[in-house]
Amino acid sequence: MKFLSPLAEGVLLRRYKRFLADVALPDGSVVTAHVPNSGTMLGVDAPGLRVWLSRAANPSRKLAYTLEMVEAEGCLVGVNTGHPNALAADAVAAGLIPELAGYASVRREVRYGVNSRIDLLLEGPGRAPAYVEIKNVHMRRPHRFDGLAAEFPDCVTARGAKHLRELAEMAGAGARAVMLYLVQRADCTHLRMAEDIDPAYATALTQAMAAGVEALCYSCTVTPEGIELGRALPVHQPPSADEFQ
Repeated sequence: MKFLSPLAEGVLLRRYKRFLADVALPDGSVVTAHVPNSGTMLGVDAPGLRVWLSRAANPSRKLAYTLEMVEAEGCLVGVNTGHPNALAADAVAAGLIPELAGYASVRREVRYGVNSRIDLLLEGPGRAPAYVEIKNVHMRRPHRFDGLAAEFPDCVTARGAKHLRELAEMAGAGARAVMLYLVQRADCTHLRMAEDIDPAYATALTQAMAAGVEALCYSCTVTPEGIELGRALPVHQPPSADEFQ
């Protein structure tokens, strides 16, 4: 995925009301940017961090700028949660995710479960359909797991746990069910669940994997020019509930 126009570099002054951020630009002006991320952005929202913004093509948009990436501990981190679905769809279509290769069609946002839409539905002759749920990952905490683990989630996500239960139901019905985590940074060696932040989600993943849900993870190479799929990362299965409660 390439950005359509050059990103504007700035310094984060503050993030507030979840979806807003004030950013100082090199010319001394301050702009308010849209933050396309509903999580806490733990570790990538501190004032003073270098950030990069995209500018909307529509001149009438209320907020002209969108926060795209943050430099944290020397690594560029993508924080726009709107990108992973498109990144994954393009990667699957190009055969860059071997575990999901070989399907004739890729459909997005297909209804399933209870008032849900699956991010990707892969279908092909003679193969069970593959239901693929995609989650954006950007958190890495230096004081946990030797600072090498990407972690998900960064806040409590009841919706995420619901998706895991629905994937488990699809696996039980004979379909492939895949949880795909895309880590929008390149400085992690594996993925772990942040069970201290959301133990219910960690439990839901353990139960989903036991029911046949596959857990995949890929890192991303993030630059001001664009974001590309990187290497596969192992997923560390979370402990059982009685181990961390």
